[in-house]
Amino acid sequence: MNKKGEEMRKEYDFSKGVRGKHAKALRNGHRTIIYKADGTTVTRETRPIILEPDVQEYFSDAESVNQPLRGLIALVPEKHS
Repeated sequence: MNKKGEEMRKEYDFSKGVRGKHAKALRNGHRTIIYKADGTTVTRETRPIILEPDVQEYFSDAESVNQPLRGLIALVPEKHS
């Protein structure tokens, strides 16, 4: 049963599904290229950070992770490239 209390539909067949099939690719991240009408492009890199279960207990969403990390970043001397 799902959260709404409804049964899984009979036409959904997950018998040939493979758990974790895309997990490695997800951990490696991906690049999205957006092509704009004016001919320019915007590239976005996405690299998920996987939190250990004991850490997940304290952080329920991305903002609850990002806020304290930004506070720590403010304490670090400026990054030089």
